[in-house]
Amino acid sequence: MEVHLYAWTITVIVMVAILLIDVLILGRRPHEPSMKEAGLFIGIFVTLAVIFGFGVWAISGPRYAGEFFAGWLTEYSLSIDNLFIFLVIMTKLKVPRHLQQFALLVGIILALIFRGIFIALGAAVINAFSWVFFIFGAFLVWTAVKLYLDYRKHDEDTEELPDNPALRFVRRRFNATKDYRGTKLTVVENGKRLITPMLIVIVALGSTDLLFALDSIPAIYGLTQEPYLVFTANVFALMGLRQLYFLIGGMLKRLVYLSVGLSIILGFIGIKLILHALHSYHLADWAPYDGEIPIWLSLTVIVVTLTITTVASLVKSKYDEDRLATRSESQEIRQPPESGSQPRQAQSPERPTPPHRLSE
Repeated sequence: MEVHLYAWTITVIVMVAILLIDVLILGRRPHEPSMKEAGLFIGIFVTLAVIFGFGVWAISGPRYAGEFFAGWLTEYSLSIDNLFIFLVIMTKLKVPRHLQQFALLVGIILALIFRGIFIALGAAVINAFSWVFFIFGAFLVWTAVKLYLDYRKHDEDTEELPDNPALRFVRRRFNATKDYRGTKLTVVENGKRLITPMLIVIVALGSTDLLFALDSIPAIYGLTQEPYLVFTANVFALMGLRQLYFLIGGMLKRLVYLSVGLSIILGFIGIKLILHALHSYHLADWAPYDGEIPIWLSLTVIVVTLTITTVASLVKSKYDEDRLATRSESQEIRQPPESGSQPRQAQSPERPTPPHRLSE
């Protein structure tokens, strides 16, 4: 796929313009977006991604359009999984709802910066060393296994704030105010410069974004080696993520099988990368498609996996809610006879009173 410099320039300008609109116009007033506002902008961003994908199809053909859609869906699903960690951070650090939009916006900007760096580094490494696909593939398979094992031992009651060296450094070296001061990151009190909890939130989100970029960039390079498609798929996946947080924030915990679906997708992409590396050294003649899994098959696996895990998650959540409601109703039904029997025992004066009691 040949992308001229003017195409890169136009794409970057448009992406930056959309980001500036989000930052300077939509995000200038910290507030909690309404369901209507969040749904409207998510619809706009998803529509833009679909239009872009069909534009790639018209200009470069179905293969590259399929690579874009596969990469976009994978990155979007990974971003939704990341939202759960963001939700944990916001909850544990007690971020006010009207300030969460600002924190998420800064976190998304940092994610774009980190992913842009990793995209450039990944492209340079891939062009220089074809054997790097063995490392990417093995890393994704290990990530898939770890993601599934984390799901198996997951317990909502033990969900803790993500810990990393950057967060520990900030908390250890700087004194912080006890409460939030709007969107300010530092304040001066009694002649001393103090950080606010918002800065700790930003560090937590930014360092988490950095760790997530280590997973997402190898994953998308397993679907396409075109830096232009990698970049645009990542940007479109991050667009509307802030509004999505507020729109489905309550539904995130219902997607109980999302981690399982992502582990399957990452494992599939990891195997695809390893087969691609074997194909480069002419060692995959035994494999289907000579080790080069076609993009239509990758896109099918991603769409089917996400559909099944989403539907299964919603069914499982609904079943758990119904079972809990049934259990609560059965307890309420059994409760009145037990409480009603006690007053009847207490109303023993209806029985004849012994004479010696009357004499007393």
